[in-house]
Amino acid sequence: MTRAPILVLGGRGKTGRRVVARLRDLDVPVRAASRTTGTLFDYGDRTTWGPALEGVQALYLVPMIEFVDLADISAFVHRAAEEGVQRVVLLSARGEGGGAHPHQEPLETLVRESVPQWTILRAGWFAQNFSEDYLHEPVMSGELALPAGEGREAFVDAEDIADVAAAALTDDRHAGQVYELTGPEALSFRTVASLISEASGREVRYTPVDRATYAGLLTRQGYPDDVVQAVADLMEAIARGAGEPVADGVNRALGRPPRSFADYVKEAAASGAWKD
Repeated sequence: MTRAPILVLGGRGKTGRRVVARLRDLDVPVRAASRTTGTLFDYGDRTTWGPALEGVQALYLVPMIEFVDLADISAFVHRAAEEGVQRVVLLSARGEGGGAHPHQEPLETLVRESVPQWTILRAGWFAQNFSEDYLHEPVMSGELALPAGEGREAFVDAEDIADVAAAALTDDRHAGQVYELTGPEALSFRTVASLISEASGREVRYTPVDRATYAGLLTRQGYPDDVVQAVADLMEAIARGAGEPVADGVNRALGRPPRSFADYVKEAAASGAWKD
């Protein structure tokens, strides 16, 4: 199985590119797929599915449920099974109480029912959102204005997610496992702002705002309304304490503790993530 190419969807994304790098380090054939580079793949363009799946027996599935029609993802998973894919590692999201996030639950069920071997990664909020994604710009502006109150989140490092994903793609022992992936401690956005300020040398503050104010900020940045509402929902879940529990998924999968947010911040700052 390891000599057949492993298909990594979102091969340029936060976790995908890290998974690709790890598989290459293991000398495992890997096919990195995205909408713009590498093997071209688009859930909405079914002509791209066949070339991406050719000869593949294992798949890293990044559903991007906020941006992709669920029917397209479901059809792709069924097509993958028909093409001979035996193993799927699904990047999912954790919901309140450690269960599946309601948006992801149908996909988890689909994967379980479609392929012989599956592993589900229920990840918390990515630490890298502050250095590589939509929270990077607010950090650079000096203010994290979010409707998260004083809630705390056990932010998980994308490096840990990639380590678990690569292990699950290449080792039978992870088949049938659900791993809830978090960092080792829950932090408030106020603490996050302080840690980033200290490591980067920039002044970053946290300002709690209401949902309407935050939605307006995202709308002015050009995000579509469905994404705006989904992100606002997630922020309000943090405010309620949904992201606070620390899980043992990284330790169960890898036999080591997850990386701390403080270590992530130091590494990101040293790489120039928050330099002008």
